Amino acid sequence: MAATPRFRKDAIAATGPAAEPGPPPGPVPEGTHPVDETLPPLRMFTSGLQHVAAMYAGVVAPPMIVGPAVGLSAKETAFLMGASLFTAGIATLLQTLGFWRIGARLPFVNGVSFAGVTPMVAIGKDRGHDGIAVIFGAIIVAGVLGFVLAPYFCKLVRFFPPVVTGTVITLIGVSLLPVAFNWAQGGNAAADDYGSTTDITMAAVTLVIVLALRKLLRGFLQQIAILLGLVIGTLIAIPVGITDFGALGDADLIGFPAPFHFGAPQFEAAAIISMCIVMLVCMTESTADMLALGKIVGRPADERTIEGGLRADTLGSALSPLFNGFMCSAFAQNIGLVAMTKVRSRFVVAAGGAILVVLGLVPVAASVIALVPLPVLGGAGIVLFGSVAASGVQTLATAALEKGENALIVAAALGVGLIPIAAPGFYHAFPEDLLVVLDSGISTGCVVAILLNLAFNHLGRKPDEDPGATPPAPAGNGQPKDPMALPVTP
Repeated sequence: MAATPRFRKDAIAATGPAAEPGPPPGPVPEGTHPVDETLPPLRMFTSGLQHVAAMYAGVVAPPMIVGPAVGLSAKETAFLMGASLFTAGIATLLQTLGFWRIGARLPFVNGVSFAGVTPMVAIGKDRGHDGIAVIFGAIIVAGVLGFVLAPYFCKLVRFFPPVVTGTVITLIGVSLLPVAFNWAQGGNAAADDYGSTTDITMAAVTLVIVLALRKLLRGFLQQIAILLGLVIGTLIAIPVGITDFGALGDADLIGFPAPFHFGAPQFEAAAIISMCIVMLVCMTESTADMLALGKIVGRPADERTIEGGLRADTLGSALSPLFNGFMCSAFAQNIGLVAMTKVRSRFVVAAGGAILVVLGLVPVAASVIALVPLPVLGGAGIVLFGSVAASGVQTLATAALEKGENALIVAAALGVGLIPIAAPGFYHAFPEDLLVVLDSGISTGCVVAILLNLAFNHLGRKPDEDPGATPPAPAGNGQPKDPMALPVTP
């Protein structure tokens, strides 16, 4: 009789289940799903802080780009960064805790979307406060539109079988890796020392530290290996000379993001159309992210979960401009953190959301997190983002690639999705409005996977003939077959 070795189960839990699973292995209180588990206060705080550390650079990067582009001063740009942290925290709390039918109630992190950076720069370039006001007006309209569309948009979940979700999850991870590589080189391509041996060596050292901690530590310390790796990497970086303490000295002790600091929102048709397109892109990516996270935590995201998640995304986006924040959407890097640490509690991420709110209200506290050099963050990011891609590969293992044209669907979708990564200027001759979609490999790959799955697996077929569907569970135990389980002969 074959048995499954314990180490295999642990490996699967670390990278996400490969099929529609039940609750992942691990002791939890009877009747409590791991997603709804509460942890001791210290573990809750440190695990939440680890999520903040993983996403911090991604939250502050868009305002760092948009602020100078529209003509804001350094102090005003810093204000935008604090506001972005505050609104990201509010949106994350909406997602994790939720109310009514708002919130996915999964360990789902929200922050400022990168998808909106290019159109926001185009809308507000050199217009100062007026440019910011127009951007905020467009985001409010886009958020309201997305909130109204959420109950209909979530119906698309039936078109996300494993052949589609596996492809999209893989693209999410692969698309994020260039972000980690950029961080590892210093983060600023215009800097003289960008890509220096010092920065890349520091990233490599951090990567080795994180891997060693994951190997050597056990229990709770193993779960916060990323956070420990960032702390150790930052301490090593101080004598190396790449840790910047300037932000700590310039930061205010208290700073509330006063509503409409840059003036009342203004509404221009062209700006609204651009941001509505960005909102649809963000909703597509968030849907894929929720499906990925649902598999990883063992609570598959159904239509109601996705509807709640999209409502939280869009409501958070509509409210963000009130506090001078930008459009909010899912942060896929934190999905990799959930997969790696196996801490699936949504209350841990809610603690991270509360920390973000505090950071937005206490700039000096935010500057402490900012002490982590980007090369250090890049080294840890390689593990985080690679974990997301590994989860996608594991999902593809259940996609019946040997049947029908499923392998062709994956090949075409991955190929198209990788274009913005492998050839960043590929679509340079296309209209700028289209670039919002085309420059997102996740969005283009997702659309191609959905359309090809419809063409090959739905049109002209009966539902029970769909090769892209999840393989049926074997008789006897009611659980899907684990493709990673290795039989052991007693």
